[in-house]
Amino acid sequence: MIVREVYLEEKEQFNQVVTHPLQSWQWGEFREKTGVKVLRISGFEQKNVISGFQLTIHPIPKTNYTIGYLPKCTKPDSQIFEALKKIGQDYNCIFIKMEPNLTSGKQYFLENNCMPGRPLFTKYTFQIDLRKTEENLLEQMKQKTRYNLRLAQKNGVKVEEDNSLNAFQAYLELTFQTTKRQKFYAHNKEYHEKMWQTLFPSGIAHLLKATYKNQILATWILFTFNNVLYYPYGASSREYREVMASNLLMWEAIRFGQQQHCHTFDMWGSLGPEPDTKDPWYGFHRFKEGYGANLVEFIGTYDFILNQPLYNLYNIADNLRWKYLKLKALLPF
Repeated sequence: MIVREVYLEEKEQFNQVVTHPLQSWQWGEFREKTGVKVLRISGFEQKNVISGFQLTIHPIPKTNYTIGYLPKCTKPDSQIFEALKKIGQDYNCIFIKMEPNLTSGKQYFLENNCMPGRPLFTKYTFQIDLRKTEENLLEQMKQKTRYNLRLAQKNGVKVEEDNSLNAFQAYLELTFQTTKRQKFYAHNKEYHEKMWQTLFPSGIAHLLKATYKNQILATWILFTFNNVLYYPYGASSREYREVMASNLLMWEAIRFGQQQHCHTFDMWGSLGPEPDTKDPWYGFHRFKEGYGANLVEFIGTYDFILNQPLYNLYNIADNLRWKYLKLKALLPF
C-alpha cells in the first residue's frame, strides 16, 4: 500500500471510503472557506483508494506550534500513523486529536502513542435503524412521543423539505433565537452560510421546516452521506410550542431518511447511559430518546502525541484555562 496526498480527481473515491460527513471532501472544502488548513491523505492499492483521512491544522495562539484534528476517522494502520507523524512534523504539531468513528479498539490507539484526550465531539449518539417499517418505528417510540407527533398532525402542522434562500434565512433567525434563549454556543452567521453554500449543492445538506398557520416554527438541517442520515443542526420558535411541531419534524426526518435510501439515522450526539437531569443538554437527550433510538458509545477521544514535553505543558495550561472558564461562569459579575 502507498500512502499519499489525495488529488481532486480522486474526490469521489475518497468519499466512498470515509464513514462520516466530517470526513467528506465537501466538509473539507467548507472548512477551507473558513480559513482552516485542510489536509487529506489516503492509502492506495495501485490507483484504488482504500482508506481516507482528512485532518485540519489549528495554530496555538502566540506560539509557532499547532494542533491537528482528525474527527470521525476510520482506523489508521501503521502506515497512516507514520504519514500523520510526518504531517505533524511538517506543521509543527504538538499532537493530533483523533475522535474515531469506531465503537471498539481503544487498546489499539493506546498502543500507538495515543492518550485519552479532552473531547470535542460527543462520545455517545442515538441511532435509529431506518430499515424497519413505519409501523415498527412508531411502535418502538415512547407513548408520549407518539402522542405528541399525532397531536402535531391533528393541529395541522406541516413538514416539508425547503432548500430555498428564504427557508435558510428562517433557519438562521431561529438558530440565533434558540441559542440566545437556551444560552448555548453557536457558530456565527458566516459559518452557517459557508457550510450551507458548500454542502447543499453537493447533495449532502437538506433543510426541513415545520410550519403552522403559515409561520415557520422549526427548521432542521440534515446531512445524508453514504446512506446514513444525520441531524447536526436544528432550531425552533417559542411560538405555538403546544402544537408539538418538533415532534412531527423528527418523524418526518425519519421518513425522509427512508426516502433517501438511508439505512441508519444518526442523531449527532447524546448524553451517556446515566444522564444528569441537570445537564443543559438533557432536554435534547430525552427528546431523541423518545423515538426508540439505540444509544451508541464510540471509543472516545485520543491524542496522538508528537512532542511529549510540550504536550504535558499544553495540558497543564489547558486545564488551568478550563478551571478559569468554569469559575468565571459561576461568578455573579
